[in-house]
Amino acid sequence: MEKEKSFTISKRQVWEAYKSVKANRGGAGIDNQSIAVFEEDMNNNLYKIWNRMSSGSYFPPPVKRVEIPKGEGKMRMLGIPTVADRVAQMVVKNSLEPLLEPHFHADSYGYRPNKSALDAVGQARQRCWRYDWVLDLDVKGFFDNISHELLMKAVEKHTDCRWTLLYIERWLKAPIAMIDGSLIYPEKGTPQGGVVSPLLANLFLHYVFDHWMQRSYSEVPFERYADDAVCHCRTELEAKQLKADLEARFGECGLELHPEKTKIVYCKDEDRKGDYPVMKFDFLGYTFRPRLSRTRRGRFFESFTPAISNKAAKAIRQKIRSWSWQLRPGDTLEDLARECNPIIRGWINYYGRFNPSALRGILDHLNWRLVRWATSKYKKLRGRQRKVTKWLRQIAERQPNIFVHWGVLYKTAER
Repeated sequence: MEKEKSFTISKRQVWEAYKSVKANRGGAGIDNQSIAVFEEDMNNNLYKIWNRMSSGSYFPPPVKRVEIPKGEGKMRMLGIPTVADRVAQMVVKNSLEPLLEPHFHADSYGYRPNKSALDAVGQARQRCWRYDWVLDLDVKGFFDNISHELLMKAVEKHTDCRWTLLYIERWLKAPIAMIDGSLIYPEKGTPQGGVVSPLLANLFLHYVFDHWMQRSYSEVPFERYADDAVCHCRTELEAKQLKADLEARFGECGLELHPEKTKIVYCKDEDRKGDYPVMKFDFLGYTFRPRLSRTRRGRFFESFTPAISNKAAKAIRQKIRSWSWQLRPGDTLEDLARECNPIIRGWINYYGRFNPSALRGILDHLNWRLVRWATSKYKKLRGRQRKVTKWLRQIAERQPNIFVHWGVLYKTAER
């Protein structure tokens, strides 16, 4: 007979957490154990997690530090927990999230059920039409600088569950295994890449920013997605005052607004006269700026609208180049499409929501890469790019479903 456990955590909770971790996929942690390897002894592995969490003896292993390209030659630091630790974190997340959700602000969109980045972009678009000014916020090193003490106070405000508080504290203090093999014991921050980190980060900014805005600037609407936020102001003076007050507020909470990247933006359009130093900003992969738009009756006018940002477009082109289709002459069009269509569909679904015509250049680039592939596959077509382009177009018209972008590209071209 098993000893009575210190904490009431059911095996069902651990099983549901594992299913979520598996669905989210993700790489191996410091133990190099993938989800596939974890599953080879799944029952025993899940039992160990349940047994240790229930008895209070679960201690997280070090988090594996990895670097991923951020763009402009910069790297983003992520912390990858082991599969077992991700399951343990998911147990806590699934328990804590329902307690926090009712308290979160309606315009907090990041990592929340039934909310998305596109919802935030759409709301920002509407408000840029109604408000002349935007304060575009950038928090410097947000995930690395969250105060453990203030975060634990925020968690304690919403739960007194002993095991939730115990394990969150242990995860915050868990060592980070650096790329050179050394271990760092953090005094602040929560690893970007952990399962429970986004929920904790949202809670922290709920009190630092959302709740404070409601109390101090209730007339200023905003959209926030994790640490990306834009505030809509009626006047430049209001935007300047808000910027100064937010700098002080974030400073009180151990955070800093990036001095160069935090900026005041004029939302210039047909009815807003005058030019200002900054009249565009980036938000969640979209650039908001004045653009020529057309009414249903065909009249052109200037509107302040979002479209895919240059930074996002550059990252997509780099991804397309990395596929190196020209080095795969043995593959068929169907082979290439099967592998790449899910990614291309994701780009179209996300960046095609607002100003989809701005995607045309990327879709043309995809086809140009296919032309290069065809000239490497068929010797008789080498040096005859115009003929290959025509040949590819004919295939796309006969079988538009091979590549997901063909239907969009040629529909756009016919307009």
